Amino acid sequence: MGAAFSYLHTMLRVRNLEASVSFYTGLLGMRELRRVEVPDGKYTLAFVGYGEETSHTVLELTYNWGTEDYELGTAFGHLAIGVPDIYTTCQALRAAGAKIVREPGPVKFGTTVIAFVEDPDGYKIELIERK
Repeated sequence: MGAAFSYLHTMLRVRNLEASVSFYTGLLGMRELRRVEVPDGKYTLAFVGYGEETSHTVLELTYNWGTEDYELGTAFGHLAIGVPDIYTTCQALRAAGAKIVREPGPVKFGTTVIAFVEDPDGYKIELIERK
């Protein structure tokens, strides 16, 4: 049954579409793949990712016009992105103004090296070192 399914995207609601697109493209190296304006629904979608939607899972950033804030909720955990050198990545992110909320280091009770950064809306992104 699972072979017919494919994971397409994850959607996050954002307060400032331009700030979010800038974070994911400028700081995390994704590309803006497409943008959809829906005037009748009063929202804009921006799809960002590391590859085309036909072959990669992407992130859908949803801006609902006029919405100033969201409650992030307690069920959502984080997004995860693999990086080749976590220490250099965190240093570059910090220098660009990003908020590192967990410094790079081994995960508790393991050897995998991780860190956490927050996007402009406070969503957590886990960085996992993958050499």
